[in-house]
Amino acid sequence: MNSRIITIVLAIGLGLSCVLLAFKLGQMHLPGNRQGYSPAQPIAYSHRLHAGEMQIPCLYCHFAAQTSRHAGVPAASVCMNCHKEVTASLGALHAEEKLAASESRKPRPITSPELQKLYDAIQRNQPIAWARVHALPSFVYFDHRAHLVVGIACQQCHGPVETMERVRQFSDLSMGWCVNCHRQANRTGVGGARVHASTDCSTCHF
Repeated sequence: MNSRIITIVLAIGLGLSCVLLAFKLGQMHLPGNRQGYSPAQPIAYSHRLHAGEMQIPCLYCHFAAQTSRHAGVPAASVCMNCHKEVTASLGALHAEEKLAASESRKPRPITSPELQKLYDAIQRNQPIAWARVHALPSFVYFDHRAHLVVGIACQQCHGPVETMERVRQFSDLSMGWCVNCHRQANRTGVGGARVHASTDCSTCHF
């Protein structure tokens, strides 16, 4: 009887260990795989708010993707196109208006703490030190232009950025992931158009 109980306990323990091991292996990444990487940024910029709620097109800020292999990070001057007028969230502005009305005074100018960081950087004439999220190895050549011109959506590689409060690396950006996408594009086309997405090594590797 005791040996049977011990056998059952050991079997349960072994089963749970296998489940835990499988879970941990599923979370492991190969060296260089930064999928899920979401570094803290010097300014808490919300893509969910700007690209999602406000529907600002990706290329308004990352306009270099149309003319360069790199999408680039916009300069603070691009942010100032809007934020020379918009200094705080709509909720904060409405709260100040309500408070001002209750105190029988004019609303005071308010600036959100995060936007103050932007204004301080402009004042000091210093670039904002954004943390890079997507980084390919130095031996990989990737050209944003080539993908945009055939109609590849930004979200196909970067995921649903418009839902992300803080941007994270959505795809693993591995060679296999890229090659599979090229093969699929050659089979089914992009946006109803036939394309030739090369899988030759020299296309992406120097």
